[in-house]
Amino acid sequence: MNSPSSTRRGFLALVGSAGPVIWLASLPRSAQAAPLPHLTVAASPTAAALKYTEDASKAGAPHKPGQDCSNCQHYQGKAGQAYGPCALFPGFDVNAKGWCAGYGAKA
Repeated sequence: MNSPSSTRRGFLALVGSAGPVIWLASLPRSAQAAPLPHLTVAASPTAAALKYTEDASKAGAPHKPGQDCSNCQHYQGKAGQAYGPCALFPGFDVNAKGWCAGYGAKA
């Protein structure tokens, strides 16, 4: 016959080993985050202040040819993506072909 203390130990061992399994099962199946809204000058005062434009070919001074979001140090999107996150505009995706005055060439 089992003593109350051995039954209690068995229960605690079962609960202790089940906890991590339950936690792992509760994790999201996909690490993909939902896409962020596209940045517009109307949606962000920062975008207006930094003269953000979705089309770098239409950007005014101090823009230089060849500068666009996809080759900026702040752009966090993957190569080939049309839009991606930018460190300067948290909560928004920027156009990879866009530009703003916060541009800094990737090292």
